[in-house]
Amino acid sequence: MPKTDVDVGTGLVGAPACGDVMKLQIRVDDNGIISDVKFKTFGCGSAIASSSYMTERVKGLSLEEAGKIKNTEIAKELCLPPVKLHCSMLAEDAIRSAIKDYKSKRKTAQGKAPLSPSFLNPTKRLIGGHRCLDCLKHIYLFCLYFHLV
Repeated sequence: MPKTDVDVGTGLVGAPACGDVMKLQIRVDDNGIISDVKFKTFGCGSAIASSSYMTERVKGLSLEEAGKIKNTEIAKELCLPPVKLHCSMLAEDAIRSAIKDYKSKRKTAQGKAPLSPSFLNPTKRLIGGHRCLDCLKHIYLFCLYFHLV
């Protein structure tokens, strides 16, 4: 989906600890219902499954309903082991980021000031605030591959 379309919200999130990166896009109709969802995920099978589950789960929901989906639901549905919970957290972060991006575009289109930047900081979930340069390199390469930078 073209990320510049006003009815499209794009969320790009990453887990630098393991190098997983997830791009999730939603298309919202005039009634505020998510009519289409797409994802691209660079990561392990659990990250891809979490992305896929999220796309199936949010299609047809309102933005409010979609924003309430928790990573625990995803992890339970997919039977993710504790070591893979970060994958379900990525999916939760991705839908919230996409919703935030969509709302920001709508406000801008209506002549109001936009909200904060549309993409989450990929280092947000790092413990201690340090950055893993190898992981950030992988995220940057992912962004280049999907023409995000």
